Amino acid sequence: MTTITPTIKPLPKQHLAWQKLLDTITKYILFGGGAGGGKSWLGCEWLLVMCYQHPKTKWFIGRKELKRLMASSYETFKKVCSFHNIPDTDWKLNGQYNYIEFINGSKIDLLDVNFEPKDPMFERFGSLEYTGGWLEEAGEIDFKAFDVLKTRVGRHLNKEYGIHPKLLITANPKKNWLKRLFYLPFLAGTLKATYAFIRSLYSDNLYTSDIYGEQLNEISDKATRDRLRDGNWDYDDDKACLVNSSAAKDIYTNTVDDGEKYATLDIARFGKDTTKLYLWKGFKNYKRITWHYQDTEITATKVKDILAEERIPYSHVIADEVGVGGGVIDKLRGINGFISNSRPLENPNAIPVNVIRNGKEVDIVPRENFSSLKDQCGYLLAEKINSHEMKLDVDDEIEKDRILEEIGELKDLAPDEDGKKRLVPKDIIKENIGRSPDDLDNLIMRMWFVLEKKDDNKKFNEIMKHNEEDYTPTPYK
Repeated sequence: MTTITPTIKPLPKQHLAWQKLLDTITKYILFGGGAGGGKSWLGCEWLLVMCYQHPKTKWFIGRKELKRLMASSYETFKKVCSFHNIPDTDWKLNGQYNYIEFINGSKIDLLDVNFEPKDPMFERFGSLEYTGGWLEEAGEIDFKAFDVLKTRVGRHLNKEYGIHPKLLITANPKKNWLKRLFYLPFLAGTLKATYAFIRSLYSDNLYTSDIYGEQLNEISDKATRDRLRDGNWDYDDDKACLVNSSAAKDIYTNTVDDGEKYATLDIARFGKDTTKLYLWKGFKNYKRITWHYQDTEITATKVKDILAEERIPYSHVIADEVGVGGGVIDKLRGINGFISNSRPLENPNAIPVNVIRNGKEVDIVPRENFSSLKDQCGYLLAEKINSHEMKLDVDDEIEKDRILEEIGELKDLAPDEDGKKRLVPKDIIKENIGRSPDDLDNLIMRMWFVLEKKDDNKKFNEIMKHNEEDYTPTPYK
């Protein structure tokens, strides 16, 4: 049995990580934030040391896909073993059940933590017990996987060895739960004592900084270069994003004329979310009201009073009708219900198409190419924001950041695929930001009044009388 000698010579940033990995306070350590900073080497070296020093302990390496774990993380593990002169007889890989076992009984499971529709809650990890673990390239991993696996560490021989529960997380910048849980609180100085963020870039790696620097400088895509080379967490988003980041920030300073008054209402579901009421003058949001854990009857009464005070007609009000929202709508007869998964509406601004029907020329308005009403309204919202036609009167900086974070989640689910357009589902957004996107829901519902058929649009109403069984999808005009 080989005994590890004190040959570990961590880089300065790795040394800071080691201090957190060995203390009795920190539980979750995010290390990295850029390419080439020694993330994988740190993870492999830490697990090796812990396995050798504590026989029969149990650890894991988790990555989105097992195939990529084996092609990258496992290869680094073998390099670290070679660097420390660890003989092949000291450990072996079980390729059938995907784990590394040491001669002293310690074990490292190799986990595929990819999201599976048949297991959305990651229940396959719910009964596992580990001493500690490491999530590699965590920016690719769903929040729920982290949330489940963090409960599985500290459960195997920790008390016997006096090992504090640890979950090492290595990643590059990503606008998801990593930014929300680690980076933003770190900047604000509010990071919990059990959490740690240690930034390590290619320039912090004395062994490979020149090589990595040249490679990273050659990345042509600016957003990717910002993320991997500079560790920029505020990089411009990927092509799936529907809203330009600069246009999103302008939503607080745009000049927008007042118009007719409207109200949108996102109603709490089963007491878990907040209820938010947005009041509008045209596309200028001039007031937002938030209620927490409020009964629907009380909500209906308060909304009724506010609508009377603000002189907003019921026909200019829309509320989410799914779930408990229907109860509020029943109590406020005359307001509109928003059913997110209903079929798209006909766009009054779409250009009619002349077709031959039963030997006669007729004009039809093609139905738009969206999977649902919410998808249609979401895309229209993105156009409205990108063209600087919407304004939110918000003074609180924290509230501004929250709303911008939600707008940043307005994304095309499959940007490279043909077919009906779909937004990233709400459940995924909730995992990314850790809450329900109530503000975004209100902004999306405001677009319903753009699509609503107007009684005085006689040409449109006449066109809609024709049979629409044959149509060609058309974009917004």
